[in-house]
Amino acid sequence: MTRHSERKPHSALEDSEELGALGYAQELFRTMGGFSNFAISFSIISILTGAVTLYGHGLTMGGPAEMAFGWPLVTLFTLAVAMSMAELASTLPTAGAMYHWSSRLGGKSWGWFTAWFNILGNVTVLAGIDYGCAQFLTPLLGFDATTKNLLLVYAAILCSHALINHFGIRLVALLNDFSVTVHIIGVIAIVAALFIFAPKQPASFFFTAVTHNPQGSPYWWAFIVGLLQAQWTFTGYDASASVSEETVDPRRRVPWGMVLAVVVSSVAGYLLLIALTLAIKDIPSVLNAKDASGNDVPAVITILETALGSRAGTLFSALVAMAMWFCGLSAVTWCSRVVFAFSRDNGMPASRLWKRVSKKHLTPAPAIWLCVAVAFVAAVYSGAYSVVTSISVIGLYFSYTIPVFLALRARLAKGEGERGPWNLGRYSSIINLIAILWVAFISVILSVPDNGRAGKTIGAVTVLLVLWYVLSERKRFAGPSWSASQPLRSTASSAVDSGT
Repeated sequence: MTRHSERKPHSALEDSEELGALGYAQELFRTMGGFSNFAISFSIISILTGAVTLYGHGLTMGGPAEMAFGWPLVTLFTLAVAMSMAELASTLPTAGAMYHWSSRLGGKSWGWFTAWFNILGNVTVLAGIDYGCAQFLTPLLGFDATTKNLLLVYAAILCSHALINHFGIRLVALLNDFSVTVHIIGVIAIVAALFIFAPKQPASFFFTAVTHNPQGSPYWWAFIVGLLQAQWTFTGYDASASVSEETVDPRRRVPWGMVLAVVVSSVAGYLLLIALTLAIKDIPSVLNAKDASGNDVPAVITILETALGSRAGTLFSALVAMAMWFCGLSAVTWCSRVVFAFSRDNGMPASRLWKRVSKKHLTPAPAIWLCVAVAFVAAVYSGAYSVVTSISVIGLYFSYTIPVFLALRARLAKGEGERGPWNLGRYSSIINLIAILWVAFISVILSVPDNGRAGKTIGAVTVLLVLWYVLSERKRFAGPSWSASQPLRSTASSAVDSGT
C-alpha cells in the first residue's frame, strides 16, 4: 500500500488523460481539491437542512427517542452504503458516477435504469432542500407563509442557485468551501446558545419514547417511519462522485470526500439534535405552533424562539436558512452533472441540448436550468413535504445500491475484480450486503405512509421506465462511450489508502 507522503504529485493533466482513455474529453473545469470535493457532499447532506426541516416529522413519530436512537442507527447503515459506493468511485471516477458504475458492471440496461432513478432522486432532493429553505425564509422576510408566497420565494431561491452555477464552478467551489464554515459555525453557535442560555430538560428527556402521530400507529411503527428525518439528511454524498471530472486526483479524493461527509455530518448533527431536543418546553406546543395567520410554523423555529427569545430565535433561524441556501446551491451542481453525464451518452430526451457546455463558463448551463425547472414542478406535484422527501430517498438509494449489488454479484461469481486505491479489502462483500439489505428495508418503510403516495409514485415511475426502455431505449440507447472490453486502471491494495 502506497503511503500518501510517498506518492508523486498528481496533476489535472493525468486525470484528463485517464478520462480520455474512457472516451470522454475534459470539458469541465478540473480545479477542485480534496476539501472542495468533501465540501459539496457535506453541504448537500447539510445537517441544518435535513435534520432541521424534518425535525417536526421525527418528533411527531418517535418523540425525543427518535433523535437519540434513530440518528445513530441510520448513520451506521448509511456508512455501509457510502463506503460501498466510495470504492466504486475510486475505480471509475467520472461524472456519470452510479450510472457509469452500473453500466461497467452490468451493462447498458442496468446503467440506464440507475441513471433515471438517480435523476428522480436528484430533482426531488433539490425540491425538498429549496422548498424547506423557502419555509424558513418566507416568515423571516415578513411574509405570511401562504402557498403562493412560499412558491414565489421557492422560485426565487431556485433561480439564484441556477444563476450562480451557470457562472462557473470556481465560484461554486468557493461558496461550497464557505458553506462548510457556515454549517460548522452555525451548529456550534446554536448548540452553545441553547446549552448556555436556554432552560433545559433533564438528560433523560432525550430518551423519551412518545408518539403524536395522528394515525394512532403503534410506537415501533411510528419510530421506523420517523427514520425519514435522518435518512433524508444522509442523501447527496454521491455529489463528490458527480464532480469527479472537476476534481484533481479523484481516485483518492472522491472516496474520502463521500465518507468523511457522512462521518462529520453524523457527529455534528447529533450534537445539534441533543441541544434542540433538551430545549423543548412542551412537545405538543412545538408541533402545533401557528403564526398570526394560522399557518404552521416549523418546529425548530418554535424551539429557538421559545428557548432563546424572539430576536435570538429569528437570528438563528436566519442562520439555518442561510445553510439551507448553500445546500441547495450544491444540489444544483450535483443534479446538473448527473443530467450532463447521461446526456453526453445520449440517454436523455433532447440530449443534444442538455449535454451542451457553456464555452465561456465551462459549465453545463442547459442541464442546470432543466434541473431547477423540474424541481419546481416536483414540489408543486408532491403536495406534502414528507412525500417529496420520501420519493427522493427511495430514488437515490435505488441508484446507490444497484451498482453495489452488481459489484457484489460480480465478486461472488468471479472473485476479485477491478480495484481503485481506495477500497475495503476483504470486508467489501459483507459491507456491500449490509448496505443492500438496509436500502431494501428503508425503501419499503418509506413507501407506506401518506396512503403510500411515495411508493405509488416510485412504482408508477418504475413501470413507465420499463415500458419506455423495452419499447424504445433498448435498441436506441448505446450506453457509455467506452467499449465493454476496455480495461480500467487497477491499483488494488489490501486496505483503504491512507491519503486524503
